[in-house]
Amino acid sequence: MENTAVKRGSVSIGLIQGKDFGSKQANLEFTLGEIRALADQGAQIICTQELFHTNYFCNEQDTENFDLAESIPGETSEVFSSLAKELGVVIIAAYFEKRSSAIYHNSAIVLDSDGTHLGTYRKTHIPQDPDFEEKFYFTPGDQDFPVWDTAFGKIGVLICWDQWFPEAARLMALKGAEILFYPTAIGWLALEKEEWGEYQHNAWESVQIGHAIANGCYVASINRVGIEKNTEFWGQSFVSDMYGTILKRASVDKTESLLVKCDLDALESMRKIWPFFRDRRPEKYQSITKHFLD
Repeated sequence: MENTAVKRGSVSIGLIQGKDFGSKQANLEFTLGEIRALADQGAQIICTQELFHTNYFCNEQDTENFDLAESIPGETSEVFSSLAKELGVVIIAAYFEKRSSAIYHNSAIVLDSDGTHLGTYRKTHIPQDPDFEEKFYFTPGDQDFPVWDTAFGKIGVLICWDQWFPEAARLMALKGAEILFYPTAIGWLALEKEEWGEYQHNAWESVQIGHAIANGCYVASINRVGIEKNTEFWGQSFVSDMYGTILKRASVDKTESLLVKCDLDALESMRKIWPFFRDRRPEKYQSITKHFLD
């Protein structure tokens, strides 16, 4: 019988590793310029860092920072929608969402290549640590880890602290996600870097590589750079393939954009020979829904 399998080829993804330039407008203009540059180089899916057009305001508890949030849809989503349509690219933009006067989220919009707003992902796991006061600002997302079938492939989006949880990556992969994007804002605290910095970074990178392997997918993590108050954001945005190979990694301290090709045919081939999904035993995992097993 003739093999009628359709070859899908590769998709080029772009990651924008930015910093805070001092204002929402300056951050927006930087990001729009990087999107255009990446599109000119052939990028088809382009993703920003977490909270891309503000400083990382979560290093303090201040009610005035709620004024940085925007409704979705809104002014920023309209700008990106028009740009996605103009350039024919998929855009993932992560920023502070005002859902109501009482509910705010750490969110990411997904815009298809015709400008259509496919949906919004709202960060599910909200951290609370020194200089990462996110529970003060963000209500956890209430979605069931959506996956979007874009013009260039099926993608999932998770945000920063979400990247440490294998359950989130697994659920998106089970829904067909081929590339997982993690907009991120993570760095070293000044008092911890010397002793713990290398361990922290290795753990951050390794856990996401594990998600890529266990789920047979590409993982793209997009961090920020710069020093904001007590935090030195460590950059080093990267893309891992489904075998855990780092295809490209950004610098530790410079704004830059990465362009990486993801081979979707190779991904499908890997899933056939490493059949993690076939050999899962969901009936044995019921206890995973509990917080703790006595």
